[in-house]
Parts: sequence; C-alpha cells; structure tokens
Amino acid sequence: MIVLAVVVLLIDQASKFWAMSALSGGAEITVIPRLLTLRLLLNPGAAFSLGEGVTWVFTLAAAGAVAGILYAARRLSSPAWAVVLGALLGGATSHLLDRLFRPPAFAQGHVVDFIDYGGLFVGNVADIALTGGCALLFLLSLRGIPLAGAPGDGRLSAAQDPA
Repeated sequence: MIVLAVVVLLIDQASKFWAMSALSGGAEITVIPRLLTLRLLLNPGAAFSLGEGVTWVFTLAAAGAVAGILYAARRLSSPAWAVVLGALLGGATSHLLDRLFRPPAFAQGHVVDFIDYGGLFVGNVADIALTGGCALLFLLSLRGIPLAGAPGDGRLSAAQDPA
C-alpha cells in the first residue's frame, strides 16, 4: 500500500512540475483531437472547480482522508484492498500537499490540473488514482471482499466458533 501511494505521489507531483513549466503561458498540447488535451489550470476548488471560495475546507477534507486511510490500513490484510488504499492515499496526499504548499497561501493552495478531457473537466494523475481507487473500492465492496480477515488469518469461521 505504501509503495503504491509513494509511486502515485511522485508521478503526480513530477507531472505537475512538468505541466507548470511546459504549459504555462497558455500553451496547449493536443494528444487526441477533441478528446484529450494538456493545458494548465490552477484549481482552487474541488471537481469541476466547485467551492472555489472555500479552499481551506478541501485542505481539511484531504487531511481527513489521509488520516482515515492510514487508520483503516491498520486492519489491512487483502492485496486488493492494499491497491485501493494505496491509490487513494497517494492521490489524497498529493492533493493535500498542493493545498498546503502551493500559492496563493498555506492551506489555501490551488491544485495543478492539466489533463483536459474534451472540455468536460480538467484533472491530474492524482485524480486518475483517486477515481480508479474508488471504482475498485466499489467493486470489492459489491463482491463482499473484506479489508481484513482473509481465510487462514487465524480467526474461527462461523462453523468452528464454539459460541
């Protein structure tokens, strides 16, 4: 989990560093015409730039998410859930770092977005990790795969429980 989180964090921050230098001044790079363009957007809000006036709330939410993921990870024994929590932790931590240390001020920083999906929204690598992690979380939940308590973990099954 931690390894994946660090990989997501490093790739996201490196790609944002690249975007800040290569796409500043209004530069755009078309990857797939009308579908995928790289352009710089500094986002003070959440998805779709919602809540631009309450950036500090998103800072607190990201800090809470990071703390919650680390708390949940204490029970982690499933490799699939390790992928989920690693992707979520990496994405949330990267967004938290943006909020804390990017301009305009501490805990009010703007997230660097640069992947434009056909004009629908603009995101970054952390958003991809967060979306993928949430999708996998949903699938694991639907299938009833527990965060902890995999077979053979030493717990008694219902048939073995003397109570």
